[in-house]
Amino acid sequence: MSEIPKPTQREMTILKILWKLGPATVRQVHEQLIAQKSGKKVGYTTALKMMQVMHEKGLLERTLDGVSHIYTPTISEEENVREVLDNMIRTTFKGSSSKLVMQLLGNHETSPEELDEIRNFLDELDNNAPK
Repeated sequence: MSEIPKPTQREMTILKILWKLGPATVRQVHEQLIAQKSGKKVGYTTALKMMQVMHEKGLLERTLDGVSHIYTPTISEEENVREVLDNMIRTTFKGSSSKLVMQLLGNHETSPEELDEIRNFLDELDNNAPK
């Protein structure tokens, strides 16, 4: 199978809905799109067409259940996050994950609890590193 293309921002919106709902019909996704847009009209046919295109691109799997198609993402949310971060580290931070972490911690307010989580994670990495 060829590499799955990077989702557009609109496609990411649909993927996030499907990651939350699990396998769903166009109608179910459409209802969530309407709810997210604070009442702004999102056409059913627009949602349908986007999901058909996402299926053609390999972003969604489609199965028939009676008369409805059920759509499922072909990539998990975790896999997507990993790919996005790997690409960002490679292209923006010249392969340095430490530069990414320092940039994040230096430019965003981090709670003491989050810092404790980070320290614990680093300790765990240290303890599991080959010696």
